[in-house]
Amino acid sequence: MLENPRSPRVRAVAKLTKRSAREETGLFLLEGPQAAREVLAYRAETLVELFATPTAMERHADIRDAARAAGIEVEFTTEAVLDAMADTVTPQGIVGVARQSPTSAREVFAAAPRLVAICEEVRDPGNLGTIIRAADAAGADAVVLTGRTVDPYNPKVVRSTTGSLFHLPIAIGAELETVAQLARAAGMRVVAADVGGTDFLAARALLAQPTAWVFGNEAHGLGEDALAIADLSLRLPIYGSAESLNLATAASVCLYETAFAQRAEI
Repeated sequence: MLENPRSPRVRAVAKLTKRSAREETGLFLLEGPQAAREVLAYRAETLVELFATPTAMERHADIRDAARAAGIEVEFTTEAVLDAMADTVTPQGIVGVARQSPTSAREVFAAAPRLVAICEEVRDPGNLGTIIRAADAAGADAVVLTGRTVDPYNPKVVRSTTGSLFHLPIAIGAELETVAQLARAAGMRVVAADVGGTDFLAARALLAQPTAWVFGNEAHGLGEDALAIADLSLRLPIYGSAESLNLATAASVCLYETAFAQRAEI
């Protein structure tokens, strides 16, 4: 059992809360039983280490059994060690270390997707995690991160996805213009979500076709250059008195409306 919160091994895990350590090692931190279940179910080959308190393993016997089936040994720790490793105040007794497994934009569009979420300059970890989760729930084929979008392996992003990070391809490292070209070559329409765009309802029927949505920065939206790259810009109508919609909420609506339209065509 690991008992020393200051041991080199514990410190190495704790460092993964920092982007520099994640980039250097190619690893990332995941916390809590839900993340452990999802990585074991969908990406067990990426899981490097799994730490837990004895109490947590008693409570979550399914995780213990799944780890055993995957050939992964659970390392028992004290509560103090778990607290030292984790990014959260209450890590729920389980912490894991996994290998990052991003894909490329080229691979995403080579698979002939019908629905893709492109995040351009999305900087808030909670928003990005929620968009990934919504894309997963809406049946999107992938999420593509462009510009200076936050690291998808940031612990707050990982938590916000509630496991969806392990369900669908996440592409990083491409610029928006290149991604748009790849999307068009794959037969997709590139649609920007923008408050200055055409009313959503006026172009709703177009969403039945393969669609790549572009979502911009929380504070500034999409810049003129980004809007010029898109084939079309749409805005969600505001029927009440709200000044605007939160980015992740708006993205969820756009993705689900597209999923509804595409499935009506099947």
